[in-house]
Amino acid sequence: MKEKTLGLIKPDAVKRNLIGEILAVIESERFEVVGLKMMRFERKDAEEFYAEHANKEFFPELIDYMVSGKIVAFVIEGDNAIARYRELMGATDPRSAQEGTLRKLFALSRDENSVHGSDSQSASDREISLIFG
Repeated sequence: MKEKTLGLIKPDAVKRNLIGEILAVIESERFEVVGLKMMRFERKDAEEFYAEHANKEFFPELIDYMVSGKIVAFVIEGDNAIARYRELMGATDPRSAQEGTLRKLFALSRDENSVHGSDSQSASDREISLIFG
């Protein structure tokens, strides 16, 4: 089933000029990029985007990180895109991520893990709406 999902290339990866490399890996896995924009989160927008984590201990650091530089937001489409993209991203901690996943290839640490992906259809719909209107 064709789905759309939202992904982000986070500040650490943008600062290291990895946008093209990350998108190339994504496209090589038969995803079609159907929306793309470079942006910078305002603090209030980052807090709204990550609202599900608001009561978690790491929330302040997450928001500081996400407003620390530019990000690239993209919408990709493909068969079972949400689950397939999450698998391609790999584990949150790159030390645990499987070889060939985006986080194994590009992430610096658990906190600077280079990419984000929606974790469900409802999250994807919400996040695409927040970023692309």
